[in-house]
Amino acid sequence: METIFGNLQGLKSSQLKQLQRLYHQRIPGDRITTPEFSQRLAAISTEVNQPVCAYINRRGQVIRVGVGTPRQTQIPPMELPRYGAERLSGIRCIATHLKPEPPNEAALTAMALQRLDALVVLNITGTGFTRRGGGATGYVKEAYLAHLTPQDSRTLIPSPAAVKVEESQFGFAHSKQIQSPSWNISPPLDLDDLADQDLVDLVENLEAEFQREFIAQEVDADHDRVLIVGLMTSEMTPLQFQDTLLELARLVDTAGGDVLQTIQQKRSRVHPQTVVGEGKVQEIALTAQTLGVNLVVFDRDLSPSQVRNLEMQIGIRVVDRTEVILDIFAQRAQSRAGKLQVELAQLEYMQPRLAGRGRTMSRLGGGIGTRGPGETKLETERRAIGQRISRLQKEVTQLQAHRSRLRQRRQHREVPSVALVGYTNAGKSTLLNALTNAEVYTADQLFATLDPTTRRLVIPYGETNEHQEILITDTVGFIHELPASLMDAFRATLEEVTEADALLHLVDLSHPAWLRHIRSVREILAQMPITPGPALVIFNKIDQANSETLALAREEFPLAVFISASQRLGLETLRQRLAKLIEYAVDSQ
Repeated sequence: METIFGNLQGLKSSQLKQLQRLYHQRIPGDRITTPEFSQRLAAISTEVNQPVCAYINRRGQVIRVGVGTPRQTQIPPMELPRYGAERLSGIRCIATHLKPEPPNEAALTAMALQRLDALVVLNITGTGFTRRGGGATGYVKEAYLAHLTPQDSRTLIPSPAAVKVEESQFGFAHSKQIQSPSWNISPPLDLDDLADQDLVDLVENLEAEFQREFIAQEVDADHDRVLIVGLMTSEMTPLQFQDTLLELARLVDTAGGDVLQTIQQKRSRVHPQTVVGEGKVQEIALTAQTLGVNLVVFDRDLSPSQVRNLEMQIGIRVVDRTEVILDIFAQRAQSRAGKLQVELAQLEYMQPRLAGRGRTMSRLGGGIGTRGPGETKLETERRAIGQRISRLQKEVTQLQAHRSRLRQRRQHREVPSVALVGYTNAGKSTLLNALTNAEVYTADQLFATLDPTTRRLVIPYGETNEHQEILITDTVGFIHELPASLMDAFRATLEEVTEADALLHLVDLSHPAWLRHIRSVREILAQMPITPGPALVIFNKIDQANSETLALAREEFPLAVFISASQRLGLETLRQRLAKLIEYAVDSQ
């Protein structure tokens, strides 16, 4: 039995049968509709006293019948046979409307979201009417034909650099607005004029234009075209929210994506199914389709069911902040240890997200119809991933033991060690290079270096200023709400922090959220299984900070050291303070 979608409450069985019979209708392939089909749809709509929509493919087959408006009965993008910015979906909608007016914004938006070949709105009389002189003419008073029209991609989409999330003088993120989808609506038509419209000619011309637009947009196809979605809840301040969005935009940029636009919503709490509200999901889907976006990134962790729901309604891939960070780590890992820990973090993140891909992939849920011989693809994947995780965890444990032996050897030689910690992009690698003449890779990116690097450094020691050799280690950068999977997978690397005699906590003073960065690093250090040694706060990039920020930092942190690693300012003072820190750390052990 064919399925009827929408509001079916109060419908009689005879009315449901009439709706089901619509599936047996066939429209000529080159016609949008026929007068006979339109009148039949209008008659049923009049009888049930509700709008009715019929969705027809290019072979003229009715593939979906819904009771309700085009907005209420629309097909989710993931269920469309074809979906993309360069073409139409291959489906048209014939919809009835109970009021004598042109298609409204909601119906046209539904058309744009589904990229329908065409939308026909039949305004019905409600009771039927007759010609002058007698003879029934049916229920359709007038019809409107609507379809999408191509837009000049140069006016629709500015260059990626121009639409990236920027920072205003108040530190707020903003992005340029796009114009809404363009559509064409015919004047009122009678059914004979509507039946004369050539569907094949209309669709071929439109798709040729859309293809040209798509090619113009895909000049830089190697980069993901990203739409960022941010949700501000009641526990966040506006400044924290904007800092989060700016940081996410930088993460996407570091991962190799181009941020085309940012969509924001303010809600008291997260929507359990879709994070943001239903109307905002529609806006995201429409914006993504209009811009030719191929990836949507949310500013928070998403549950597997939320990802599934969002992808079903938006029609393109949806990822969360953690997945972006994992992608960056996968790109940055160079050593075997780094690659090992990244793979472990990715698999631990992926494993719970295998569930919920649909009942067709798993028969092991329990209950009638779910038991049976064999093992499904999903369960095979889950088992293989579980085995791989166990193997990787053993290797990480072996890596911990190996690093522990190296540290014991250093401690036996009584060589003190210092770990550089700080928020990502604080300048740790630049400082290591400046102090030790190392050649560690540096860049103005988040997580530019991932693998820990240890170098020797000679500093003055004691009252006689004798030279002492210490080891200084550049560790992986921290970030606000560092994902738990990363904390677990990188325990071998993070042990470099807990086993060091002292810490140098580097802070980027030029960043507007430097105070928040300090709190985030301290929160992560507090989660370490072993309490780290004493820490010296170092404010970096003082050449880029304003005088007010410098004064505030000096007042809040009177014992801190102020430097510019790139300009080599304050490094001598840092060496002297580092010597005192080492002396204090060694004496207190």
